[in-house]
Amino acid sequence: MPTSTYIALANLTLTQADAVIDFTSIPNTYRDLVLIVSNSIQNDVYLQFNNDTGSNYSWVWGGGQNSGVQNGSNGTSTFAYTGWNGLGVNHINIMDYSATDKHKAVLSRSGSAGNSIVQMVASRWANMNAITAIKLTNAAGDFPIGSNFALYGIVS
Repeated sequence: MPTSTYIALANLTLTQADAVIDFTSIPNTYRDLVLIVSNSIQNDVYLQFNNDTGSNYSWVWGGGQNSGVQNGSNGTSTFAYTGWNGLGVNHINIMDYSATDKHKAVLSRSGSAGNSIVQMVASRWANMNAITAIKLTNAAGDFPIGSNFALYGIVS
């Protein structure tokens, strides 16, 4: 099995609060993308690809906090849900993002040791276009100062 290599495409640390984070002009030269989001609020983080605001997204999620277990799903939505557990890190894998013969799958893992929370989300973007832009929004409004967003292309 080949060893994957992460190629840094973008890295942003907010010096002022911002409601929307945009990654644009994403090259189609990699197989997968990895997006790492770190911030200090406990709210949902949403993705949109290529400015698609149609009901083309769906997801299923599961997780737990302390001794409780939770899960859920949705039918269709106007964004991909990535989960969030505050004061932690959200690791988002976007598989085959440059393929034009399949829908896009997104796996997200997030957690916070301080809050004893873990969550996993599987999302689908029902579109066969290559992903060239990613928009992140936060259910609470602004991402706070110090939030970090790192985008990597994966070579295998």
